[in-house]
Amino acid sequence: MISRRRLLSLAGASALLAACGSNTGRGGDGQALKQWYHAYGEPGVQQAVERYAKAYQRTPVDVQWNPGDYDSKLATSLLSDGGPDVFESTPQISAVRAGQLVPLDDVVGDAKNDFSSSILATHTVDGKIYGIPQAVDMQMLFYRKSLFDRAGVRPPTTVDELIDASRRLTRDGVKGLFAGNDGGGAVLGGPALWSVGLDYVRDHQVGFDDPLAATAIGKLRELHTSGSLLLGAVKDWAEPDAFTQGLVAMQWTGLWAVPAVQKALGDDFGVLPFPKLTDSGRPSVPVGAFGAMVNAKSKRIDEAKEFVRWLWIERTDYQEDFNLSYGFHIPPRESIAAKASKLTSGAAADAVKFVRDNAKASNPPDWTQVMRTAFNDAVSRVVRDGAPAGQELRGAAQKARDELKRLYG
Repeated sequence: MISRRRLLSLAGASALLAACGSNTGRGGDGQALKQWYHAYGEPGVQQAVERYAKAYQRTPVDVQWNPGDYDSKLATSLLSDGGPDVFESTPQISAVRAGQLVPLDDVVGDAKNDFSSSILATHTVDGKIYGIPQAVDMQMLFYRKSLFDRAGVRPPTTVDELIDASRRLTRDGVKGLFAGNDGGGAVLGGPALWSVGLDYVRDHQVGFDDPLAATAIGKLRELHTSGSLLLGAVKDWAEPDAFTQGLVAMQWTGLWAVPAVQKALGDDFGVLPFPKLTDSGRPSVPVGAFGAMVNAKSKRIDEAKEFVRWLWIERTDYQEDFNLSYGFHIPPRESIAAKASKLTSGAAADAVKFVRDNAKASNPPDWTQVMRTAFNDAVSRVVRDGAPAGQELRGAAQKARDELKRLYG
């Protein structure tokens, strides 16, 4: 799970692991397709993907399971001739421009309209699809219904209502909100932009070079100084422990936490998107998805594409299994999500609706690591240190502008 969560907060780049792993036991003579996965934290995933590969009868497929720093090792491998034929990652414009990825529009084919458009967009560069989304992860706000009722607080629909609710719910040793030990700077910067109708990048231009961005990030500073945030928790925002242990009335975390929260609290919780701040903004949930890709340096591109088509387009049973049997994720195919029994009620059904109506990409293909670091550092200085929001964001916007000029000229 760690890498999937990192995908949402740090947004992993296209990368390849060149180290140890395991395989299906088929092939081994150099004739098998090489397929790479990062090491998922959920028990059973490795055995499942090896089982899928073994079931493919047209060509032997060796699965390599890669613990460690997958992103860096993947990036190194893409520069060599010894990388895998098929691998999972998120398309980045730099990899596309470097000719490292194979377009997969013909692989998607008629199934294109069945994929969530917001997720498919994160795998599309310059109008071409470079990855077949495998599993959707998303973040949202969890809230404790009984604590809201006790305090006479309604679920917030605006950022100002969220700040007010957080203050009013801070009572009797319980804090109003937990959004990470840094006060939310690492995970709420994007939702803050979206709350006022802005974005990271828009039409190849900086999307947050606007005075409203300073207003939005300033609200995160207001929240940080309100005295209502839990800071210094034993486990950070990706784990629901602070919420399930009753330390907070609200927590920002992910869909993956739903089973643990249900086990601990039963029906005494609900979920919400991050609220809007202005009428020009919208509620939002950050989404991300690893996708299956084909290495442009593969000597067996056609065979690799056929395997990807079989596994991530044709075998809808494996796609549902991959998403919901070992963890808790939303299948990118809307037809699969609609019939998956685990997603048809309660918080899970709400999450599916949020993705449909309020999804925003946590890792757009043209949001590079340089841009991301500049923006996140600026948000952190504003939220934690009280630095002037306008000044910090102007500096981040200039760095992003320089990167976009490098990419697009």
